[in-house]
Amino acid sequence: MTDTTIPVTARKDWSSDQEVRWCPGCGDYSILAAVQFLMPDLGVSRENTVFVSGIGCAARFPYYMNTYGMHSIHGRAPAIATGLAVARPDLDVWVVGGDGDMLSIGGNHLIHALRRNVNLTILMFNNQIYGLTKGQYSPTSEVGKVTKSTPFGSIDHPFNPISVAIGAEATFVARTHDLDRHHMMDMFRRAHDHQGASFVEIYQNCNVFNDGAFIEITGKEQRDQMLIRLQHGEPIRFGPDLEKGVVMGADGKLRIVAVADVGGDAILVHDETNQGLAFQLSQLSSGPHEPTPIGVFRAVERPDYGSEVSRQLAQSHERSGPGDLQALLRSGATWTVD
Repeated sequence: MTDTTIPVTARKDWSSDQEVRWCPGCGDYSILAAVQFLMPDLGVSRENTVFVSGIGCAARFPYYMNTYGMHSIHGRAPAIATGLAVARPDLDVWVVGGDGDMLSIGGNHLIHALRRNVNLTILMFNNQIYGLTKGQYSPTSEVGKVTKSTPFGSIDHPFNPISVAIGAEATFVARTHDLDRHHMMDMFRRAHDHQGASFVEIYQNCNVFNDGAFIEITGKEQRDQMLIRLQHGEPIRFGPDLEKGVVMGADGKLRIVAVADVGGDAILVHDETNQGLAFQLSQLSSGPHEPTPIGVFRAVERPDYGSEVSRQLAQSHERSGPGDLQALLRSGATWTVD
């Protein structure tokens, strides 16, 4: 009998022998630490864990995890990870990339991995800039952003990553930030434990090319006033004394109010299964300078892509015996070319 007991591990067991090479002070360090601290608690083995990344600063992640990993090509990490997750459903497959990597050249691959509900844990580091290539504007940069590629200010309306994921019917969507390790670990744990496509946006500081992009909401002195922590089944309240809350007006739009003005019963209760509410919450802030929701926006159950593929293969086997891939490829309308 094969021993399937998962050995007890610690952070050091998940840390590779490679020197971590990010700019001093980069938010990527804290995200890496959060993942390494979390892995021993997930009940998984290093031999069955894979990190797939694209191109960018965040994409160095697989080098620093003592697991299997692949530093793939720009934007294609979700596509490569899809093939791996479907072919090897026994593996824990993580995808790591930045906002430029995943939402620019990789946007198409990301939305299809999400809509298909491939069993992946996708971590998107959002620093609102292209860091590796030295500071060009990215798909999440704000309008008016002056960079090397937009010397007169960007005129592009930015993507809202949470809205994109919810619009793509992702079954798990969450947001966290790099200055709160415990919150990151909570979000990563829930994303990993979810069966299907999990998407986590991480507000991550690039202290060289976009320093302080999120400081107005994630700074230690600002957090209580500016971060709206979402908890399923709980009223959406925030502030040092939970004195502020979110309500839905008669016009169906969400607004921030003083609880004392409307009463506690008027405050909206968060429901992770409500896609419409999740999308509205993703649109509550126009940028990281207004009160901004963090936590789990959406969490619902739907058959994952790999399970559905396996189900089809099993049904085919019952009807006609073991499948023949070569015969399948040559069936139907085919031509012989001399």
